[in-house]
Amino acid sequence: MAVPVKPPPQEEKEDWLVTYSDAITLLMAFFVMMLTFAEFDIPAFEEAAAAIKDKIGSSDDNASPTEKLKIDLEDVVFQMQADRAVQVTKDSKGVVIELSSGAFYKPGSAELREEAVPYLEKIAQTISAPRYATYNVQIEGHTDDEPISTERFPSNWELSTARAATVVRFFDDKDFVDPLKMSASGFADQKPKVPNRTEDGTPIPENQATNRRTAIRVTAMSLKEREVWYQHLATLRAKAEEAKRAKEAAEGQGQAGQPPAEGQQAPQQGQAAPEGQPPTEGQLPAPAQQ
Repeated sequence: MAVPVKPPPQEEKEDWLVTYSDAITLLMAFFVMMLTFAEFDIPAFEEAAAAIKDKIGSSDDNASPTEKLKIDLEDVVFQMQADRAVQVTKDSKGVVIELSSGAFYKPGSAELREEAVPYLEKIAQTISAPRYATYNVQIEGHTDDEPISTERFPSNWELSTARAATVVRFFDDKDFVDPLKMSASGFADQKPKVPNRTEDGTPIPENQATNRRTAIRVTAMSLKEREVWYQHLATLRAKAEEAKRAKEAAEGQGQAGQPPAEGQQAPQQGQAAPEGQPPTEGQLPAPAQQ
């Protein structure tokens, strides 16, 4: 009986690899494009990272930078015993520090009370710590619904904006926060925390006092803002180095042109000047040694 002959194996066609590789390339290009145009929510990312660390049992401190900032500020408020005038909360964007207008400003004015300055300095020192260098500081002014009409503040819009600008200027003058990271805005009585009046229009003094506030929002920079911030720091460093070199050059020229010190006689004519000093008038330089 004849043994059946096996047919020769047919070569597998790999034409499908071309289509597959094209599809993978297109998918990669698509995701790269999505990543390029994406806007990352830094605080949300930090919270998610902290939650993952907590789930996997990481031994590191699981608190996110935003949560650490909130804890640091709460410690400051506790140490200063300022919980009645300062409130620290956290929302989806970052940390919010609310200052009671009655405790920090003079009535109907944007001028800071003298007794409030140490508290504001301590808050500024906390939010300007190096660990929070990539955080923006947004100052918001708020008032109650009682109208104001003065020469300087025709309405609550001007008053709320001026109070926010006062805090920004304070942080800037004291060199606590870089101006690039700060902004000031006023909302008058348009964003109350609680109702200013009852349904029949009767004022609620406690609620009005709550609504008179200045909010300091400390939020993490976006990726684009961080790029601008790092470029700004590089520019500042370059300017500082240039100023240092100019100062050293000026000091060197000043030392070279200084007159002889007291008790030191100027070289006589025909006598070489001391090393490092130029010849005096009427004095010939010493011949150079061969």
